[in-house]
Amino acid sequence: MFLHVKEAKYLGDYKVKVAFNNGQEGVADLAEALKGPVFESLTDKSKFATFVVDKELETIVWPNGADLAPEYIYFQAFKSEQELNPQFKQWGYI
Repeated sequence: MFLHVKEAKYLGDYKVKVAFNNGQEGVADLAEALKGPVFESLTDKSKFATFVVDKELETIVWPNGADLAPEYIYFQAFKSEQELNPQFKQWGYI
């Protein structure tokens, strides 16, 4: 099963409440993702908050063209859940 973001809501700072196609919902702190030229402008929280869920890509995207892999968002939302570590390791996040 491929993982997709179905819904996302800005909560404040760099936190996003996300719902995935596997039925899980969580809060992802995406501050760690804001590195590099395409993400630099998103450190401005008012710009960060402009994301939408692209229905074709099925992930979070911003007007400047930046996007994040659904797996990365999932990792940020659930990285404290030890039972998911094998999956996160397979994806290369740990």
